[in-house]
Amino acid sequence: MVNETGLHARPAAVFVQTAARFQARVMVGKGGKEANAKSIVSLLSLGVEQGSTITIRAYGPDEVSALATLASLVENGFGESHPEEG
Repeated sequence: MVNETGLHARPAAVFVQTAARFQARVMVGKGGKEANAKSIVSLLSLGVEQGSTITIRAYGPDEVSALATLASLVENGFGESHPEEG
């Protein structure tokens, strides 16, 4: 997880809103637990912190697009600026 505060409410909301754009069923896994990526409560229950490794899985007609979009969102820190970057 690149985001310095992990998957707290704002990035989780962005993740859920992005996942909801796809027809595919999207799941996020961490530490043996799995959550529905279209449910903010479910996603927050994973307790994802900075440095955590998550797995994103998708099943459905647009699964490839869903995975690519969500992976990019995570890799880019959910669009949040980082103080050390200026």
